[in-house]
Amino acid sequence: MGEECKSSETSSPEKSQEATESESDSWSGSASLVEKSAVEINGDECQAPPEIPLVNKYEMNVDSEQESQSLNTVSVDELGPGVPVKDGKGLFMVPAVGMEFESEEHAYKCYSRYAVMEGFSIRKDFVNKSRVTGTVVSPRFTCYRQGYRPSKHTMNTRKPRKETRTGCLAHMTIAWQPYGKFCVTNFENKHNHEFVNPSTAHLLPSQKRLAFAEAVEADLASSSGVDGVPKLGMGFESEDHAYEFYNSYAGKVGFSFRKDYVNRSKIDGAVVSRRFTCFREGFRQKDKRDLNIKRPRKETRIGCLAQLVISRQSDGSYRVTNFEEKHNHELVAACQIRMLRSQKQLVAAQIAEGNAIEGRKIQLKSAYEVSCNSIGDCVDHEYDPVDQRSKLISKCTREMRDGEAEKIQQYFQSKKVKNPSFFYAIQLDADNQIANIFWTDAKMVMDYSDFGDVLCFDTTYRISEDCHLFSPFVGVNHHKQMVIFGAALLYDETVDSFKWLFQKFLEAMSGKKPKTILTDQDEIVSEAISSILPDINQRVCVWHVYQRALKQLSHMFIGSPPFVNDLLSCFFDLEEEEDFIASWNHMMDLHGLWGNEWLNKIFETREQWAIAYKRHIFCADIKSVQLRGSFILNLKKYLKSDSDVLSFLKQLGKMVNDWHYNELEANYDMSQNMPKLMGDVILLKHARDAYTPRIFELFQQEYETCLNIVVNQCIENGSLLEYKVSIYGQPREYTVSYNLSNNTVCCSCMKFEFIGMLCSHALKVLDYSNIRLLPSQYILKRWTREARV
Repeated sequence: MGEECKSSETSSPEKSQEATESESDSWSGSASLVEKSAVEINGDECQAPPEIPLVNKYEMNVDSEQESQSLNTVSVDELGPGVPVKDGKGLFMVPAVGMEFESEEHAYKCYSRYAVMEGFSIRKDFVNKSRVTGTVVSPRFTCYRQGYRPSKHTMNTRKPRKETRTGCLAHMTIAWQPYGKFCVTNFENKHNHEFVNPSTAHLLPSQKRLAFAEAVEADLASSSGVDGVPKLGMGFESEDHAYEFYNSYAGKVGFSFRKDYVNRSKIDGAVVSRRFTCFREGFRQKDKRDLNIKRPRKETRIGCLAQLVISRQSDGSYRVTNFEEKHNHELVAACQIRMLRSQKQLVAAQIAEGNAIEGRKIQLKSAYEVSCNSIGDCVDHEYDPVDQRSKLISKCTREMRDGEAEKIQQYFQSKKVKNPSFFYAIQLDADNQIANIFWTDAKMVMDYSDFGDVLCFDTTYRISEDCHLFSPFVGVNHHKQMVIFGAALLYDETVDSFKWLFQKFLEAMSGKKPKTILTDQDEIVSEAISSILPDINQRVCVWHVYQRALKQLSHMFIGSPPFVNDLLSCFFDLEEEEDFIASWNHMMDLHGLWGNEWLNKIFETREQWAIAYKRHIFCADIKSVQLRGSFILNLKKYLKSDSDVLSFLKQLGKMVNDWHYNELEANYDMSQNMPKLMGDVILLKHARDAYTPRIFELFQQEYETCLNIVVNQCIENGSLLEYKVSIYGQPREYTVSYNLSNNTVCCSCMKFEFIGMLCSHALKVLDYSNIRLLPSQYILKRWTREARV
C-alpha cells in the first residue's frame, strides 16, 4: 500500500500484528484494514505475502503452503477474521479484534452484513457512555438470541411470546480510540444455535433495519414514487398522504385494503406506526353463534399477507418500513375497480372533479347539436333500418300519436351514432307508416350468446293509454338475475308482425336459436313461433298465468291471506303431479271456487304451464327469478302513468343499465367472497369452486336435504343400478338410476333436466356410491363462474 505502518494503540506490547498487502481499495470508509496493510516494527517496513489474510492475533492459523482462493467463491466460515468478502451489495470485512471503524454506525453495518452472510441477527446490547461528554465510548453488539427472557413477564400473559433467546454468547465489542476511531476489542463468533437459511435471511430483524437504512438513502438520492409503486424507505409527509398513495396503487393493481394496526405515542397520541393490509388479510374468528345463523356471511378473509407498514421518523415524516406486494388471491378486473370498498371515496372525489369538467363541456356539446340541424346529418346513411321487403299487406291495428314516429326514429338514430353496434329494424304497414320496431345492442347480443338457451317472450305490458304493446326478450344469467336480449314496440299484433319480429331477432343473434321459449297463452304468438322456430320447446310461462290470475281473482285477494298462499303454492311450489292436483282441489273446496270459469279453464290447460308437467324441458328455473321481481314490475318503478313512448324508451335504458351494474356487483362479490360451507365436505368444496354463489346456495340446500334421505332398495341389472329412495319419515319414493359404465345418474323428479342442477335424490345415490366429486357432465357452464369465458 506504500503507507507508513503504525502501531495500534490497542495491541499488546509483547506480540506483534501481521498484515496483508491488498491490491483492492479499502472497504468504503466503513472500516480500515488493521495497520493499513503494513506494520512498522522497530522502524523497518514489513509486508505480508498477499495470499495470507489479516487475522486475529490470538487466533492466527494460516497454512503458508495453501494456495490462494478467490474470495467470491469462498464462504464466510472458510475464511479467517479480517478477510475482505464481497456480497451482493459490495465489499465488507469479516470482523476481527483490532479492526478499526470510522464510526459506531460503520461498525454496526459491518457486523450486520457479516451476520446476514452467516445467518443470524444482531442487536445493540450494552452501551458505555462518557460521564463528561455523554458520547459513546464502548458499545457491544450481540446475537439476537443472547441471554434469557425474564420469567416474571410471562406469568400473567394469556398468549406468551415464543422463546427466542437461548443464551448465545456471540458478540462484538468496540471501543473508542483517542484518535477518533472505534476498534474491535472483543469478538466471539461461536453460536449455540442453528443459523437460518440464506433464502430467509432477509427476514432477520437486523437485516430489515439495514435494508431500511439503505432504502432511505436511495430514496433521498432519487425521485421515488414516480411509477406509483411503493418501495421500502419511501417517504410521505403524513399518514393520510401514505393512505392516498397506497389507495391509488391498490386501485391500479386491483385490490381493496384497510387500516389494520396502529401504534400511537403515549405522550401526544400521534401515530408512530401504521399498517395497511389487504382486505382479505387474516381469517374470520369462529363464533359459537354461527351455528344458529340461517344465512351466514360469506367468507372474505383468506390469509392474504400483502401489506404496507409506515413508521414516523424523527423529522415528523413517515417512511415505508415494510412492503409485501404478493397476494394469495385473484385481483379484481379493471371494470370492477370502482366497486372496491377502499376505492369508493376516491371515485367520489373523481366524480366531483369530473362534474366540474363536464360543466365546461356543455357549451361545446350544445354547439355540436346546433351544427347538426337534424339527426340525419350525423348518421351513417348506408345503414337502413327499414325493412322494405316485409311490409304488412294491411294497415297497422294501432296508430301513433302526432310526431311520435319522428321522435322514435331520432332516438334510435342517436343510439346508432353513439354505438355503431346498436341494431334496430322497422317494419312498415301498407300506408308506409311505422308498424313495428325491434332493437338490441352488443351487450344484449353477448348476453344471449351466453344465456340464450332459455328465452321468455313477454306480451303482457302495454304503454300508456294507447295500449301500444311492449314485448321484451328476457332470460336469466348465471347469478339468477334477469337479463334482456332485445325488445320490440308493436303497433300491429297480427301473425305476420310476430313472424317478422322473430326473424329479426334471429338475424340480430346470428341465427342462434334458443332451446326453450316461454310465452303467454296467446295463440297468435304460438302460431308465429311454430312457423319461424319449429324445432324448439314451447311452454306457457307460469308467471304470466299467475299475473292473469291476479286480475281475474282480484276480489279474492282482498282480506284473504290464506287464499294468496294457497294460490302461490299451486303455481310455484308443487313439482309432483299428484301434489299439484290435490292442492288445487283443496284450494277450490276451501274457498268455494268450483263455479269460477276462468280457474276451470286454466286447469284444463295445466300441462302447458304447471311446473309439475313437461319437466323434461329445460327452463333454467326462470320462474323463481320472475317471482322475485318480474321485468314488468321492475319497469313500472321507472315510469309514470302519463309517460309517452320516448320517456318510456329512456327509462328502459336506465333500467337495463342498472341490471348491468347489478351483474358487475355480483361478479365482484363472487371474486372477493366465498360462500360458507355447512361442513368440511369434499363435494361441497368442489361445487363451491365451480358454481356461482347464488347457484351454490341452492346446491347446498339440496345436499342438506339429501342427508335426510334413505335408500330403501337397490336393484342391480348389469352396470345399471336402480335405487328407491325417500325422505326419512315420508311415504313418497323416487327412482334414481345410476350407470356404473359412464357415471351417469337420473332421477324421476327430473330436476336436473328442468333447471340444470342435480336433486337431493341423485346426490344421495352418488354419496351412497362413494362419488366424492360432482361429475363434470352435471355442472352446466351457464351456472358456473366461467359462464362468460
